[in-house]
Amino acid sequence: MTGPRRGPGTRAVRAGQPEPRDEAPFLPGPTFAAPYHLSGEVGSRVDVYGRDDNPTWRGLEAAIGELEGGNAVVFPSGMAAATAVLLELSQSGRPVVLPSDGYPAVREVARDHLDRRGVPARLVATEQQAIVGALADVSLLWIETPSNPRLDVVDIEVVARAAHDHGALLVVDNTLATPLGQSPLHLGADLVVASGSKHLSGHSDLILGYVAARDAARAQQLRAWRTLTGAIPGPFEAWLAHRSIATLEVRLARQCANAAAMAELLAGRPEVSLVRYPGLSDDPSHGVACRQMQIFGSLVGFVLPDREWAERFLDQAELVVQATSFGGAHTTAERRARWGSTDVAEGWVRLSAGIEDTGDLVSDLTHALDAARR
Repeated sequence: MTGPRRGPGTRAVRAGQPEPRDEAPFLPGPTFAAPYHLSGEVGSRVDVYGRDDNPTWRGLEAAIGELEGGNAVVFPSGMAAATAVLLELSQSGRPVVLPSDGYPAVREVARDHLDRRGVPARLVATEQQAIVGALADVSLLWIETPSNPRLDVVDIEVVARAAHDHGALLVVDNTLATPLGQSPLHLGADLVVASGSKHLSGHSDLILGYVAARDAARAQQLRAWRTLTGAIPGPFEAWLAHRSIATLEVRLARQCANAAAMAELLAGRPEVSLVRYPGLSDDPSHGVACRQMQIFGSLVGFVLPDREWAERFLDQAELVVQATSFGGAHTTAERRARWGSTDVAEGWVRLSAGIEDTGDLVSDLTHALDAARR
């Protein structure tokens, strides 16, 4: 799109859309193909076999690339995207730095696969000074900001400069913030990784992931990995995700408003010992979040006195439904310690605000908290 830079809602609606053409749909339907008709020499043809490429993937990649400001490559899950980056772009003999308090499966890839390739992993908390202090000799730095589930935020520009001074790539997991909430590539990151199963698609009905790279050659390297390993998304899932991007901004607006309202309520409850939400003025991450984020996100973390108290709260809620994952239209929550893979208090609840009416959610949250105290 030419002309002045548009607002986030306009960019979301138009992202990756083809030029208008009479009698054509706004968004072409998914292309289902294993082989394509192919005669003669292959040459530079693109659509030759379904493991190599697909017009539906390209449409979604164009949309994500416009929003993230880079070259996008889509994968069948967030972990497929993460694994491609970690296994393809790390360098043997040089460590990688990973968050000790982030998504557990990323640490599992390091433990089960990187070490045997001669790539040691340094696990560091999502804290700026600790991250910068761990960069000697590394080839790749991976951060989550905000982190999951503690919602810590680090200054991407500062960390990017430090990583590049040490000759390391900076990878930012942008799943929680979304490309409308934060622009890591513009802040100096080399790659963005995200789960498209969360906010991007937003309806809790598909699994998808992507990488966006500043360097087109690096994106092509990841496409070659995708082809070789067969880590390819389904065309229908890719089409559903592209269709859903049009409503990303309006969904986020309601989700963030709901999250802020619930965070304010929780901050005033005596049984809640800790509330984490970057939008709260007294949150430890508020200052950095104000500098680099356009929105504060839909996730709230809070701590109830113990496991039993948290489970009573979850059982008493009606609109807040129990489920893992986040970013969907429904408000969900879970006691995060139940997985045993995250070092948080037994009463830590991760709450993902949906798009229900704010007043209804506040009432439901109040009722569930009151009932849990009895």
